[in-house]
Amino acid sequence: MECGGLAAAFTAYPCRGLAPKDCAAGLKAHTAKAVASYRTPRVAAACAAAGIVCYNSDGFSSAHRRIMAKTTAAKRALGKAAKKGEPVYNRIVLKLSGESFQGPQGFGIHGETIQAIARELKEVHALGVQIAIMVGGGNIFRGARQKGFEIDRATGDYMGMLATVINALALQDALEKDGVFTRVLSAIEMKQVAEPFIRRRATRHLEKGRIVIFAAGTGNPYFSTDTAAALRAMEMKADVILKATRVDGIYDADPEQVADAKFFQQITYRDVLHQGLKVMDSTAISLCMDNGMPIVVFNMNTHGNIKRVVLGERVGSTVTPA
Repeated sequence: MECGGLAAAFTAYPCRGLAPKDCAAGLKAHTAKAVASYRTPRVAAACAAAGIVCYNSDGFSSAHRRIMAKTTAAKRALGKAAKKGEPVYNRIVLKLSGESFQGPQGFGIHGETIQAIARELKEVHALGVQIAIMVGGGNIFRGARQKGFEIDRATGDYMGMLATVINALALQDALEKDGVFTRVLSAIEMKQVAEPFIRRRATRHLEKGRIVIFAAGTGNPYFSTDTAAALRAMEMKADVILKATRVDGIYDADPEQVADAKFFQQITYRDVLHQGLKVMDSTAISLCMDNGMPIVVFNMNTHGNIKRVVLGERVGSTVTPA
């Protein structure tokens, strides 16, 4: 019997007209006989000449076994190396402040800046990561915190929500110009410009490979977009919240004003609250702490940081349970 005919030998036993039990017993004996015929030096040599490995044949030397073992180990190593480039997070919620859109001009929406953000998001999206984005509106209006403008807190917060819708539409336009399908979901219903936020609809958009942009915060005054990002992360069952800032991570003081501010590569929720660190507001931190949602704070001004975080590189600061 020549090398390469073993598979044919397995199927050569005639079962027609036999009971299933008799057929199974006969086929087992027939297969054992066929395999035994291959355990000879002559067949092993034929296998080797044909480039077919017959690991269990008697003519297969220990040297050949070692070569085969090394080849298998090499293939496994290549497989592990390929996995290093895979994202560690499958679904993320990215918190972008309104200031991240204003660029060097210091207000409004800077065209080149928002295009750069869209390109970076496209690279992350190409990895197969499901991306949801919560946008702020501080580049247009800061609600009740607007300097030189006395206004009722609730009214100011609603005006700030409308500013986030403007930013969301601008980011959507930049992403779709780069060929990325995007949906804007607003917590305040405005049918002409955005879909209303419905949790199942938002989840379905993510599953279909679309980037989802959340606008208008939670739709309620007295809640920041940080808290809205934490809330949406829980609702979307995200793996992590990525908080984009102007600095490299979490410090015990503002590093733009204090030169020797201490940097925290990793810190717990409780330490953030006890030390009063301005990572996110206390409501957002408490919500993440109660639900075990990790937060990664990083510098948005360094190109490629979002991708590095998603790939598991040590970038910025991480807020985790104790």
